Amino acid sequence: MTTTAGAAPRTPPGGEARRRGSGGVPDEGEFRMFARRFLLGGAAAILAGGAVLAPLSDAAAQQQRRQAGGGRAGRAGAPQGPQGTPASTPLGSVDTLARQAILVDFDTGAVLLEKNADERMPPSSMSKLMTMYVVFDMLKQGRLRLDQELPVSERAWRMGGSKMFVQVGASVKVEDLVRGVVVQSGNDACVVFAEAISGSEQQFADLMNEYGRRMGLRGSTFRNATGWPDPEHRMTARDLTIVARRIITDFPEYYHYYNERSFTYNGISQDNRNPLLARVAGADGLKTGHTEEAGYGLTGSARRGERRLILVVNGLPSMRARTEETERLMEWGFREFENVVLFRAADTVEEAPVWLGERRTVPLVGGRDMVLTLPRQWRRNLQVRVRYEAPIPAPVAKGQELGRLEVSGQGVPPMSLPLIAGADVPRLGLVPRIPAVIGHWMFGA
Repeated sequence: MTTTAGAAPRTPPGGEARRRGSGGVPDEGEFRMFARRFLLGGAAAILAGGAVLAPLSDAAAQQQRRQAGGGRAGRAGAPQGPQGTPASTPLGSVDTLARQAILVDFDTGAVLLEKNADERMPPSSMSKLMTMYVVFDMLKQGRLRLDQELPVSERAWRMGGSKMFVQVGASVKVEDLVRGVVVQSGNDACVVFAEAISGSEQQFADLMNEYGRRMGLRGSTFRNATGWPDPEHRMTARDLTIVARRIITDFPEYYHYYNERSFTYNGISQDNRNPLLARVAGADGLKTGHTEEAGYGLTGSARRGERRLILVVNGLPSMRARTEETERLMEWGFREFENVVLFRAADTVEEAPVWLGERRTVPLVGGRDMVLTLPRQWRRNLQVRVRYEAPIPAPVAKGQELGRLEVSGQGVPPMSLPLIAGADVPRLGLVPRIPAVIGHWMFGA
C-alpha cells in the first residue's frame, strides 16, 4: 500500500506526525507490499489485548446503509429470517426475533452483532453458567473432587423445573452432578452443589455475586443457583459472554462436558437441549434457558479452525425460533468476518524521530500481536494511520506508549490501538546536546 510519512517539524516537540494509508482497492504491487507489511502470517489468536469492534450506533448504521445503497436484514449479509427488529452490526442492521442478542469473537473480543446487550434480563437457566464456574473453580482449588459424593437434601429433591432426578437422602458423585447441570439442566443438582459449597442456596448466591464482581459483570445480580424466576435475579447478554469466555479460558479441562449430547442418571436418559451441537459445525457449548418471562434463550459457542464465536440470545418466542435464529446468526458471523493479523508483537510499525536522543529514531511497535476481526471485504476499504507527536523528546523508555495505530474505512468501524517504544533511547549528554540544539535552530536538523 502506498503511504506517505509526515516529515519531522523544524520546531521543538509538539507537532503531530501522521502516516496515512491509501483508500480504495490497491493494485497488485501495492497489495503485495501491504501484505508483507501488515499480514505477517496467519490469523493468530490472542486472549488479551485484542482490538474490539465497537458496535455502530443506530445513526451510524443507517448512514452506512445509505452509503452502501442497502436496506435492512439480508443486505448486511445475513439470510432472511423471520421479521424482527434490527440488531446493530459493523455491516448494517440485521433483523432478529430475539429481544436481546450479542455475537462476539472469542479471541479479539470484537462485537459482531448486538441488540439490547446491556439490558438486564431474566437469564433463566443460562445463569447456571455462573453456578458451574464456581463449581469448576472449587474443583480446580481441590475443594471438590470429581469422585466425591455429595448428599441430597429434601429441598434439593423437591426442586421443580428441569431435573436430574436425584433421590432424597442419597449421595451423588460430583461428576454426575456436573453432567446433571450441564447436560440435563437439573435444578436439583444445582441446589445440591449450592448447599455442599456454601451451606445454603442463599449463601451460594452471595458467592456467585462475589465471583461476578471479580469478573467485572456490570449488569448481573444472582439470587439463586438455578435461574429460578426472581424479580432481582438478572443478567445481561454481554455479561453472559464474559462468563462463557471465562469458563472456556479458565477451565479447559472441564469444558468438554458442555459438548456431551446426552446423560443417563437414575435410569432416566435426557438429551442436551443445546440445538447448536447438532446443527452448527464446530459447536461445543454452552447452555439453554427458558421461563415464561424470559422466553427462550441460548448462550452458545462454536470453533472453526483458529476462530471461536460466542453467541447469546434471549426472549425468543419458541424452541424452533431459538434453533433457527442461533444457527442463522452463528453462520452469519463465521461467513461475514475473519481475523486478520496486522502486526506481530515485535514488528516495527514506524521509526519515529527523537529529539536530543542518543539515537535519531525509536521504533514504534505494538508490543503484542495486533489481531483484528474485520469484515471479509476489508481489503477494499481498510485505512491504517499512525499518529504520534514528533519529534519525541528523549529520554524514551522501552514500553512507553508513544502513539496510536488507527484503523478505519467504510464498513470497518474505527479502532485505535496503542503503539509503544521498542527500545530505550537515553538523552544526549550536555556537551553533545549543544551542537544538536544549535543545528536545530540554524538548519532545522
